[in-house]
Amino acid sequence: MRRTRWAAGAGAGLLALMALPTAALADGKTLQLANDGKLPLEVGLNSVWVLVAGILVMFMQAGFAFLEIGFSRGKNAGTVVAKILVNFSICAICFYAVGFAFAFGEGNQFIGTSGFFLAGVDAGKNFPLVDVAQGTITVETLWFFQFVFAAVSLAIVWGTTLERIKFGVYVIYAIVFSSIIYPIGAHWIFGGGWLATSFHMQDFAGSTVVHLMGATGAFAALLLLGARRGKYGPDGKPRAIPGHNMPLFGLGVLILWLGWFGFNPGSGLNALDGRFPEIAMVTNLAAAAGVITAVAMMYFKTKRIDIGMAGNGAIAALVAITAPSGYVELWAAPIIGGIAGVIVVVGVLAIDKYIDDPVGALSAHGLAGIWGTISCGLFTAPRLAAKNGVGEGGLFYTGSFTQLFDQIVGVLAAFAFVFSCSYLTFFLIKKTYGLRVSAEEEDAGLDISEHGMYGYPEQFIPAPELVGYAPAATPVGLGQSPAATTREVPA
Repeated sequence: MRRTRWAAGAGAGLLALMALPTAALADGKTLQLANDGKLPLEVGLNSVWVLVAGILVMFMQAGFAFLEIGFSRGKNAGTVVAKILVNFSICAICFYAVGFAFAFGEGNQFIGTSGFFLAGVDAGKNFPLVDVAQGTITVETLWFFQFVFAAVSLAIVWGTTLERIKFGVYVIYAIVFSSIIYPIGAHWIFGGGWLATSFHMQDFAGSTVVHLMGATGAFAALLLLGARRGKYGPDGKPRAIPGHNMPLFGLGVLILWLGWFGFNPGSGLNALDGRFPEIAMVTNLAAAAGVITAVAMMYFKTKRIDIGMAGNGAIAALVAITAPSGYVELWAAPIIGGIAGVIVVVGVLAIDKYIDDPVGALSAHGLAGIWGTISCGLFTAPRLAAKNGVGEGGLFYTGSFTQLFDQIVGVLAAFAFVFSCSYLTFFLIKKTYGLRVSAEEEDAGLDISEHGMYGYPEQFIPAPELVGYAPAATPVGLGQSPAATTREVPA
């Protein structure tokens, strides 16, 4: 019966989409200009670059998958794959239907109110950032680039909740986050909302919009979710729960680093102004400095070269440089990234005493995101502020605290909005559907308890019984032996 209802609902939704007028789902004027050979060449060149940059950002989903799998125990490795795919897909549909309109449609200082399903698009009508006549990118290009940003922000939420959250929570929160929370926050800063126009907040590629907002949602979830079983001893002190695969974690970090060369340079939405190679260099210098300072900081504390902190140093530095990447000179990048490497080490060690964050996202994306946003108020070069048309130079150039104040206001406003909405959402989920799997399911691992199969079957099923393995209704660890949960499949 439940499957029938799901199928009927999905079918009704598809019919509703098909019933929409075809003209409402495409940028008709832009297509006509292209057919007539009148579409400006720069529109094509800029759109190709931004689309490629968006593809690099999309590839960051693979980075998140490998990072989270590496930091998980083997019994929870497979569930990350399903989580990444399902969340990415939900975000795509929701951001197409309403999220993009709320974030970038014409409306008011709080929210966009036009362009749902890209309806009414006419060579930039409804979307102030798109003006084909002026040689900018097509609407569809902007949609894809901003969608993958939203998907990254959503992915950040879940790294903190590994190994004990119900899979259905992903679905519910992903819909709310992709449709409402992220788009409204993005509108305030990226879409010409009140933080951009009244406070001239600088956030070139999303230290606040993408990373802090994702980390804030994660923080709200953790306050209600609680720690993994066994994380804290009877004395309240944290215990290490090592991830099962550091090579995969390292691969994830390198993929994320690569993706950032789309994230930051692509945010200029322009291939012809000569800025994106400089922004790529700024990004890389910051990341390199973050690795070095994080490793040095951990060696100072433990006399060991910590693998996890090396990776988190890179990520924290990349998060920090995301906001100022289009506003600062090359010399400032290693300073911003290096400080982020120190922040992530101090943050992870401090937060771990009280909150179970398996991947260190609260520090790497939250604290580093705050630092990166505030650093604009210190390091922004006046020439780049003028070029971007947002705010003014930072304190070290102008001696003025104005931009620093604007950055702090932006951070506080974004945090307050996302936290309140996310906490309310997770609170309602906890009271109705529930947040956590049972203790028995957590002990067995989410792979088998939530998905009925192991990510690494050979590690959990004796070799003789692995041949012809097919999971039964009751998974291993839930009151049965491995033998009781396998059956032979006829050849």
